[in-house]
Amino acid sequence: MRALLLLLLAVALPAGARIVEETVELQATVKNAYGKEVTHPFKVTVFRDDARQRAPFLLLNHGRSFRPEDMAKMGRVRYTDNSRYFVERGFAVFVPTRIGYGVTGGEDVEYTGNCSQRNYPAGYEAAAQQSVVTIEYARARPYVEPERGLAVGQSFGGATAIALAAKNLPGLLGAVNFAGGGGGNPETQPERPCRPDLLREMFASYGVQARIPTLWLYSENDRYFGVKLPREWFDAFLAKGGAGRFVQLPPLDPALGNDGHATFTRNPPAWKPHFEAFLKERGF
Repeated sequence: MRALLLLLLAVALPAGARIVEETVELQATVKNAYGKEVTHPFKVTVFRDDARQRAPFLLLNHGRSFRPEDMAKMGRVRYTDNSRYFVERGFAVFVPTRIGYGVTGGEDVEYTGNCSQRNYPAGYEAAAQQSVVTIEYARARPYVEPERGLAVGQSFGGATAIALAAKNLPGLLGAVNFAGGGGGNPETQPERPCRPDLLREMFASYGVQARIPTLWLYSENDRYFGVKLPREWFDAFLAKGGAGRFVQLPPLDPALGNDGHATFTRNPPAWKPHFEAFLKERGF
């Protein structure tokens, strides 16, 4: 595994420490939904407190636009405000810009097919494999506590967090799913994602293997998935042996937007108490 230090920035913290931001380049080999093997480098942004000698790791995965043309416009994914919050909670944060997106570029290895014939597991497995590479890199850093970490994700990244929970990786103590799922289009088919039955089957399959606690957070006015489907996915996960808690967040205030799918970035006060309770339960 190779890592290339591309950027080092620092911003002041109230206590006199600094949040250091680095960009590294890793490489992963994944398969797309058609079985094609792709090897490609990808960028990872790292945020950490340089005054903390050792910190648990937090992997933070991004979502996927319903507009293919938007994927290249994602730049280098950072989730800066959220990442800073996670650092302040004691974590070293690793944010991959996955293959097919933004500055990483490359083939769209997470494409899962047309709306009527989806191969969801293949797309999330491609994302999960890149996540595994990132976690292995994180656990090898001298400033990371390798046996204490979380997988966190938004939308497509949220479902990826549950896929990672099913892998029972060394050091991974929990997974947090913010509005996870796929196949949604809030403009042309609000609250009616493509083949939700296949998503239910996929989450059920993750429940068979997952042995770490999970937290699922969805807003009432999520225009990608609505209110009913996410709960069905969670129940399918539990029914097959998965462990977790589902939290129905309030609708996103219209002043912040009309789609609760964006609650992760637009209304952190709604989810932070639930997230922090989960941290306490997991010993962070």
